[in-house]
Amino acid sequence: MAQITFKGNPIHTAGNLPKAGENAPDFTLTKDDLSDTSLQDFRGKRVVLNIFPSIDTPVCATSVRKFNEQASKLKNTAVLCISKDLPFAQKRFCASEGLSNVINASEYKNTGFSDAYKVKIVDGPLAGLFSRAIVVIDAQGKVIHAEQVPEIAQEPDYAKALSVLEA
Repeated sequence: MAQITFKGNPIHTAGNLPKAGENAPDFTLTKDDLSDTSLQDFRGKRVVLNIFPSIDTPVCATSVRKFNEQASKLKNTAVLCISKDLPFAQKRFCASEGLSNVINASEYKNTGFSDAYKVKIVDGPLAGLFSRAIVVIDAQGKVIHAEQVPEIAQEPDYAKALSVLEA
């Protein structure tokens, strides 16, 4: 288990994120048009996984906005914004914000993602939701960056995550 905090109080995830150099685990998630998507759909592309508890919280919404802004500047890269929110909520948020450079992905009907990436919070008031994390995967399917954000209410280190894509 990884220990993180929520408003300063300790909580835990189901485990640790995949490490840089490891093969990224495959997954199946549901996009906001209700179609399934998997890591295999992005073979040959770089992938940023923006993982968070809920689109309906300020920090999560900010991360989606910031990655949407950066996504258009990234060559051969897909940005997936992943939560347990229903696809309808994800779609509503992006439509109301005019965000079209990210791909919404929900785990509402398949739990393989949180099992593989160990981001499920196992205790505390957010138990069952995802922790805030960033995983960057290269075009060959290897993890090149992983950040488990230590405090749920804190934004991820966008610059560090995106800098591995500049190399």
